Amino acid sequence: MAEDAYFEVTTPLDRHVRVTAAYWDVIVTLKHPIMRGKEDLVRQALQTPIEIRQSRSDPSVYLHYGVEPPYLICAVVKYLNGDGFIITTYRTSKIKEGTVVWTP
Repeated sequence: MAEDAYFEVTTPLDRHVRVTAAYWDVIVTLKHPIMRGKEDLVRQALQTPIEIRQSRSDPSVYLHYGVEPPYLICAVVKYLNGDGFIITTYRTSKIKEGTVVWTP
């Protein structure tokens, strides 16, 4: 695990994704406070998603979906030079449009 990583996982696409503690704090403080304390659900969405889609607007961005009934958890990841990092994560009631790249 990288020194500054808050957590790091490998996705079913065999890609490594990480987030720093500082950036996780930005997500749960400014972007989506509802996600505070939901690190395990985000890890699960990345490691064992129900679906992964490629963003329609940015081909380097992938949306990994997990479940938190009655909602879904979406972990949005950008891949640059082989490295993946979480852009944001949020709860949603539906999967966004985009190209399906992986299903179990």
